[in-house]
Amino acid sequence: MAETEGKFDFAIDRGGTFTDVFARLPDGREKVLKLLSHDPQNYRDAPTEGIRRVLEEETGQSFPRDRPLDTSNIGWIRMGTTVATNALLERQGERTALLVTRGFRDLLHIGTQARPNLFDLEVRMPDVLYEEVIEVEERVILRQDSCQLPRTEPKRMVTGSTGECLEVLRELDLQQVELDLTRVRSKGIRSLAVLLLHSYTWAAHEKAVGSLAKRLGFTQVSLSSEVMPMVRAVPRGYTVCADAYLTPKIHLYLTEFTAGFKGGLKGVDVLFMQSDGGLTPMDQFCGSRAVLSGPAGGVVGYAVTCSGSTEKKPAIGFDMGGTSTDVSRYAGQYEHVFEASIAGVTLQAPQLDINTVAAGGGSRLFFRSGMFVVGPESAGAHPGPACYRKGGPLTVTDANLALGRLLPSFFPKIFGPGENEPLSTEETMKHFRKLMQEINHFLSTNESAGEALGVKQSKMNVEEIAMGFINVANEAMCRPIRALTQAKGHDTSEHVLACFGGAGGQHACAIARALGMKTVFIHKYSGVLSAYGLALADVVEELQEPCALQYEASSFYELDRRIEHLSQRCDQILHKRGFSSFQISIEVFLHLRYEGTDCALMITAAGYPSNPSSCRSGDFRTAFTKRYLKEFGFTITDRPIMVDDIRVRGSGKSGIRSKLQQRVGQKPPNPVKVTQCYFEDGYLDTGVYLWEDLSCDHSIQGPAIIIDKNSTILVEPTCVAHLTKDGDVCIDVGMGTQCVFGTQLNTIQLSIFSHRFMSIAEQMGRVLQRTSISTNIKERLDFSCAVFGPDGGLVSNAPHIPVHLGAMQETVQFQIKAAGGSMKEGDVILSNHPCAGGSHLPDLTVITPVFQDGLSVPVFFVASRGHHADIGGITPGSMPPHSTSLQQEGAVFTSFKLVTGGVFQEKAVTEALMAPAQYTGCSGTRNLRDNLSDLRAQVAANRRGCQLVGELIGTYGLDVVQAYMGHIQSNAELAVRDMLKDFARRRWEETGSLEVEAEDQMDDGTPIKLKVQINKDQGSAVFDFSGTGTEVWGNCNAPRAITLSALIYCLRCMVGQDIPLNQGCLAPVKVIIPPGSILQPSQNAAVVGGNVLTSQRVVDVIFKAFQVCAASQGCMNNVSFGSEKSGYYETVAGGAGAGPSWNGRGGVHSHMTNTRITDPEILESRYPVILEHFSLRTKSGGAGLYRGGDGVVRKLRFRSPVVLSVLTERRSTKPYGLHGGEDGAPGLNLLHRTDGRILNLGAKNTISLDPGDMFSLYTPGGGGYGPVEEQDGEHHLPPKRRCLR
Repeated sequence: MAETEGKFDFAIDRGGTFTDVFARLPDGREKVLKLLSHDPQNYRDAPTEGIRRVLEEETGQSFPRDRPLDTSNIGWIRMGTTVATNALLERQGERTALLVTRGFRDLLHIGTQARPNLFDLEVRMPDVLYEEVIEVEERVILRQDSCQLPRTEPKRMVTGSTGECLEVLRELDLQQVELDLTRVRSKGIRSLAVLLLHSYTWAAHEKAVGSLAKRLGFTQVSLSSEVMPMVRAVPRGYTVCADAYLTPKIHLYLTEFTAGFKGGLKGVDVLFMQSDGGLTPMDQFCGSRAVLSGPAGGVVGYAVTCSGSTEKKPAIGFDMGGTSTDVSRYAGQYEHVFEASIAGVTLQAPQLDINTVAAGGGSRLFFRSGMFVVGPESAGAHPGPACYRKGGPLTVTDANLALGRLLPSFFPKIFGPGENEPLSTEETMKHFRKLMQEINHFLSTNESAGEALGVKQSKMNVEEIAMGFINVANEAMCRPIRALTQAKGHDTSEHVLACFGGAGGQHACAIARALGMKTVFIHKYSGVLSAYGLALADVVEELQEPCALQYEASSFYELDRRIEHLSQRCDQILHKRGFSSFQISIEVFLHLRYEGTDCALMITAAGYPSNPSSCRSGDFRTAFTKRYLKEFGFTITDRPIMVDDIRVRGSGKSGIRSKLQQRVGQKPPNPVKVTQCYFEDGYLDTGVYLWEDLSCDHSIQGPAIIIDKNSTILVEPTCVAHLTKDGDVCIDVGMGTQCVFGTQLNTIQLSIFSHRFMSIAEQMGRVLQRTSISTNIKERLDFSCAVFGPDGGLVSNAPHIPVHLGAMQETVQFQIKAAGGSMKEGDVILSNHPCAGGSHLPDLTVITPVFQDGLSVPVFFVASRGHHADIGGITPGSMPPHSTSLQQEGAVFTSFKLVTGGVFQEKAVTEALMAPAQYTGCSGTRNLRDNLSDLRAQVAANRRGCQLVGELIGTYGLDVVQAYMGHIQSNAELAVRDMLKDFARRRWEETGSLEVEAEDQMDDGTPIKLKVQINKDQGSAVFDFSGTGTEVWGNCNAPRAITLSALIYCLRCMVGQDIPLNQGCLAPVKVIIPPGSILQPSQNAAVVGGNVLTSQRVVDVIFKAFQVCAASQGCMNNVSFGSEKSGYYETVAGGAGAGPSWNGRGGVHSHMTNTRITDPEILESRYPVILEHFSLRTKSGGAGLYRGGDGVVRKLRFRSPVVLSVLTERRSTKPYGLHGGEDGAPGLNLLHRTDGRILNLGAKNTISLDPGDMFSLYTPGGGGYGPVEEQDGEHHLPPKRRCLR
């Protein structure tokens, strides 16, 4: 199908800045060109213009721009486009309405309730894609055998596509829907997204709404049950909204594109690239599958070309552009994900697993508090880097130019205001010289900084500075590659680095060397590889349907029947598109998970043929368990395997295969010039070669530069480049000269070590998330991982849960004192006691010492802290509202040997977890299996941390690694001192005082007082909590570690820039906490509420003292329910406080927590509950110049008897407003009994519920900022979405 004899074939990638064109000519030759995507003065559409130019140049005929192109000579056209991506980024899609089940109008605004940046008080999140909401009267729920809801009348029962039985609680009111749709349609909205709960399995209501909407004139109607029929309402809702929002824009573009050709391209095979790496006919191209259309072509390009040229090694795709770098992996199969966030929108659709890091050629360079920083800010296309002559800032591109790695004479003269000048080396050097003065002034004249950083460093020149920024940028780009490989059990060094994109060739050798890779592959069309990949791609048809079967012999007949049905449909569709049987391949996938877990894997049985104990399509059980073991390090042999979805992917082989081979040269390669490039050893003579002059038997010893029209390749010293027979460049990466540096501070290495330490903590977190079992850790992400020095001081803490930030340091330091030198290699310690640095008992901390050969004491420590859903105590969930002693809150561990000599102490830890049963009214853990599994996961995460620390020591030496540990801590200290000095200066100018103070109260009236005295010369401060109320008869007592966590969080927020999170942040601060107070209670005081409630009030008090922002909801809204057999726990979002330039975000977690909330469909499928309502609590945010964020309303109706526990705050006190802003509304907890009574449960309570009882949670809003009367119309109000009910 792909070979069209005697015609022109085109593959075109229409990017945001450039459009790349690959053309296969009638005689078999190939042609590429690059043109601007937007040039309205010269042409209307870039792809059409590219086709026109090729036809005109190759045929000699004239094809005027103002006439439709003749298509008689065109065989096929394949396109990838960023039309959908750009519309999503710029929010320029179609005006859209969302129709959703009543009670869930704000479900997609709330989303997972987690904020994207822990330390961004503004909580900047993209707004939803719809502007109107229609709540529709209808409701279906999954049938549960244990359901005991009282019935007044029988309900209709239906069967879903998964085979599950559902109950129609409320029938669809189509008459009201018609009125609401007509009203919305009258406002000019023509696109509709439909999301009804549980429609993934039973879609009758959605289909009825869809038919009605089309009859009423809606031109785009997207149903979630058709766009992506997978369980989880939130990501499915985002996906259907994206489809409705983007598809009309795509259709508009396709209409404009086809108008440029005679007959509207009738008779021409036109295909578009989807996000999953497969081509689809133009009329099937839709918004939800189009967002990665452009990058997907590049992945196909390197996957096909690299796998045929590099001995079948797996490859890492490295696509470095102007603002970001995309990395991906190919190992014989495309790696897909089925849920990913793009431009702030979570899409639930098959898409290639492409990870993006904000480091590209246009990433800006900064020197902050003694540290080199690259990005994430970008110079963009306008003004661009400084060398573009448009007043832009220093960027990575400028650093390469300053080092001689970019040669202006080989670039077109398209820069400057008139776009007619060359790259400006002078402008770049001027900016670097200015930065050099700033850096050298810091290093040589700032005595306090030199003292804080340990030792003064000699002055740096421009080249050393530029080289430093390149090294920091390279390390930033290595991090996602490590995550893509090591975190999934793959050895990074066993991969080939497949480099493409305009900027990647300058960094490829250095990145490959840093990752231990031995080969870099750069295709001859690397500058236009996304376009070339389109020519190589297959046409793909995917079908998927939900399933709810267990993978067992009794289900195989039904599984085989459904697989066969989907396979036949795929085959028929591809046959209709012109493919013969030998061109079609069918691949079957099952979406499998262990029962009771949320981690499903999309599994193919390729390589696992069927047998008598499997279904006909293959041995999916073996394939699943082997993949699970490789990714997670364990299997769960005693749990059934569930099938969530059946997916069939049909491929029509249609990609071209290049027939051109490179010529053999007659003589050695000659450089067109020799230039001077700067490397670690200084300036070196570097030959410059033109790619087009090289032959396939040529080898080029580095250092060298290879240039073609679209890219520049730097062959570093000790590397050798050679051309393959196809004309591609393969680089053998040498070890390079090992840069030896000592323990003395080097500001460049400071930045690199900061990345490396943070990478260790992040990789530990990925291992813990992957290997854990419980919903709390794997899905809600209620855990943290960190690295500590030999003294127990925090070195690096991945930003997981803020309340853990400073607390784990106290835990590690307690264990060092308690052990007294008795720790041995192979030991692992478990602790959760508040006196040992614990936060509250469900947070179990696992600590592993890191030993070095020949040393008897640990050289580092690694630790992981995870919230376990139940560890015993007086209530299910181990979060009792009325506990008065520590024993009532569950199992206690002070210094427990979890692993001794490498042996996991299962019997001993089981006994300890069951021990609370000895106390009156208490139970041992109610979920021992998950406890043990999650503890093993924490041990595995620590083991990974030990391994990575060992590798770092092996590379640099122990003395250097420990020295830089100290330097990084000093750097964090310096950043906090700079912030305190700046605040003190402003405070002194405004008030003549260097003292601030604040006070707030808990709901029981207990005061939390703070007085801060700042030293403006030293940048230090004393935080004095004297006057804070005494320990309480309850559980809101907060261990000292909690206050330190709150303080380090607040300091990091106030610094306002990305700094390492470590003990250095607290070095400029002295903390005074009165013993016996609520912030430093006695040893056996109940503390479960202190971690989740009091911590939030401490943050409120600190921010109030510094006048940073109004109070956020000040609560985590802890809700748990269950029985003696199982339990469920969640924390619920509220309103964020407004600030001096922002409205507070509504429906989001704030400050000391950031856990996710369970999706409504998952919640209802696994627990005896119906989620009746989940939306924003209108007008609960405080009014002001800037409004506080709204809280939420969440209503749970129970289907069987349960014990409900609520542990909340801000029910009698209000979140404060600031500078005249009004307070946020307090929260409210109500119980609706089946007999009609409505009861106020108060802030903290435990109660037994009957079937049909409903709990209503109203969470607090955030405080407002600034006086209300200063509002300028609606300017400061958050965007409004109308809701029709």
